[in-house]
Amino acid sequence: MAFGGTRGLVPRWELPVGVAALLLLLFSVTAAQEPSVAACSQNTNRTCEECLKNVSCLWCNTNKACLDYPVTRILPPSSLCTLSSARWGVCWVNFEALIITLSVVGGAVLLALAACCCACCCRRKRSRKPDKEEEKAAREREERRVRQEERRAEMKSRHDEIRKKYGLFKEENPYARFENN
Repeated sequence: MAFGGTRGLVPRWELPVGVAALLLLLFSVTAAQEPSVAACSQNTNRTCEECLKNVSCLWCNTNKACLDYPVTRILPPSSLCTLSSARWGVCWVNFEALIITLSVVGGAVLLALAACCCACCCRRKRSRKPDKEEEKAAREREERRVRQEERRAEMKSRHDEIRKKYGLFKEENPYARFENN
């Protein structure tokens, strides 16, 4: 997959340079074009800057040729000029660096989009179903409440028996004691 030339470690500053080049290319396409009366081939064997003044021209760095950009294709074919030496829009960015930059930026955007979707889906799923630990804690609280109620009823019945035994039981009607004797 070599496009010509050897590769080593890429410095970190080249990524922002590539992004800046992409933006510059996009701005140069949308900017008002100068009327091109001269053909691109007239700028062959001159400088890259002179060639790229005309937006419809492509500069090939290997043979110093100024060519008409093949508008029927997105990328120039390798028979016309290799991607590592083709320049369009600005002279300091080649198509190879542009493709790598676009793929890295596109991959990062897709990865961020996937992470956001996963986070939203997981949060929505979690909010719909109560957690198993929460269910267990609620069950335990209910069991404790039921046991406490049972203990209270048992203690009340014991206390009532003791009150009856010693005659301290408070009846609803205080005169009911006299009627039964």
